[in-house]
Amino acid sequence: MYFNSRYPSLNSKLYHEQMPVPLKGAKAGHFNTALANELQWSEDEKAQWIEICSGQKTFPEFHPLAMVYAGHQFGQWAGQLGDGRGLLIAQILNQQGQTIDLHLKGAGSTPYSRMGDGRAVLRSVIREYLAGHALNALGVPSSNAVGFTTSTQGVQREKLELGAMMLRTSDCHIRLGHFEWINQYQPDLLNEFTQKCMEWHYPACLEAEKPLVAFANKVIQNTAIMIAKWQLVGFAHGVMNTDNLNITGSTLDFGPYGFMERFRPNWINNHSDYNGRYTYQNQPSIAHWNLWNWLNNLVPLAKTEEKEQFKQDLVECLEQFEPTFLEHYTLGLCQKMGLPSFHKDSFDCAMAFLRVMQSEQLDYTDSFIRLQNKQYEAIKDDCLDRHQFEVFLTQYQSIRENQDTEVLDAEMFKANPIYILRNHMAQKAIELAERGDFSEVERLFKLLSQPFIKQADLEKSEDLAPLPSDVPEVMVSCSS
Repeated sequence: MYFNSRYPSLNSKLYHEQMPVPLKGAKAGHFNTALANELQWSEDEKAQWIEICSGQKTFPEFHPLAMVYAGHQFGQWAGQLGDGRGLLIAQILNQQGQTIDLHLKGAGSTPYSRMGDGRAVLRSVIREYLAGHALNALGVPSSNAVGFTTSTQGVQREKLELGAMMLRTSDCHIRLGHFEWINQYQPDLLNEFTQKCMEWHYPACLEAEKPLVAFANKVIQNTAIMIAKWQLVGFAHGVMNTDNLNITGSTLDFGPYGFMERFRPNWINNHSDYNGRYTYQNQPSIAHWNLWNWLNNLVPLAKTEEKEQFKQDLVECLEQFEPTFLEHYTLGLCQKMGLPSFHKDSFDCAMAFLRVMQSEQLDYTDSFIRLQNKQYEAIKDDCLDRHQFEVFLTQYQSIRENQDTEVLDAEMFKANPIYILRNHMAQKAIELAERGDFSEVERLFKLLSQPFIKQADLEKSEDLAPLPSDVPEVMVSCSS
């Protein structure tokens, strides 16, 4: 590994140094060899992956630390939070020279555990491991993981479960909630912290006429693009608290997530989300709300005589969230539909198809695949209101008439995954892993590595459709 240890250069009030506490009887779960290669792990380091991913081995170049931050959870101020069960154990360079965080989850309690035990269970580790891998393969910016280990040690949740650890990677673990904590508890650190955020993650902003405004613009832009990509693949994060969004616009800290199956935009995939705040359909507006909160924490950086102008500049930055989101969502949706993005009726036509899917409760992923394969009769046969689909299809074919459909079809094949991580797929892998069988984790890892390519030798029929209507959906909690 090539280390670039920069977070420890910040004021020590922003973190707490401590060593991980390994679980008893650490055992191999799964190892992401391709990612280890991308991160320039040596052969010796790859040979020691179990020790590294279980907290038994740390590095002299970096003292493990838990970050402190704060946040709004489910819309309410939650005060001081922080890494309650994870430690940043290294910052290293990938093959492109980008600094990547190595973050060990389940590493034991910290000063920020808030009555928690600092542990993670095998169930939640597998879900995050597979989801990060799946999102990256889908082209959605996300954390990933080098590997995970299980153990013989039990961890008490709703029931006694197997403890596990995962070595997560991300381009950034600095959250919107970091700024909230600093403003609330250590406001003198705000200027230096923000300067470092720009230096590390947005260096071009330092050369702008108004560096802070440029920084705000980039964070807003990248967040809007990330949310657009979530919506396009039908991903629902499930817990979009301000401490779960970072400043680079890459997916982080998703526990009770879900990939959309039957198209229900108001589907609550986190059974702790009693009011449906974090449903799929709310994600753009919640991201906007979180960014509004974050921008308020930048205001103290302005000089007194420039504060009103700075506030106006930040308002104008936030006004760019919606058009940025819509631009990327519209382009992506037209690509999924095989429609020319420049046509005045393409977006309305795409919305008509989504309305068909919603009213008929069709599978989100499979419906785009069938449209891509021109299986129009098969879609219509699944509709109770066949006329609604026929009206859509007439408009759809009219727009595509006289277009270069070969180019449009080629774009569809790039945009529509055949495979997503359905909750029941992950659940099957978890149930087998809890009995010591990681074969299904391996199968899904391979399958989700190439989600746009048909893999008849790897797929199972249940990978391609939601559960039958008489089978309850897998519900997911925040418990981890």
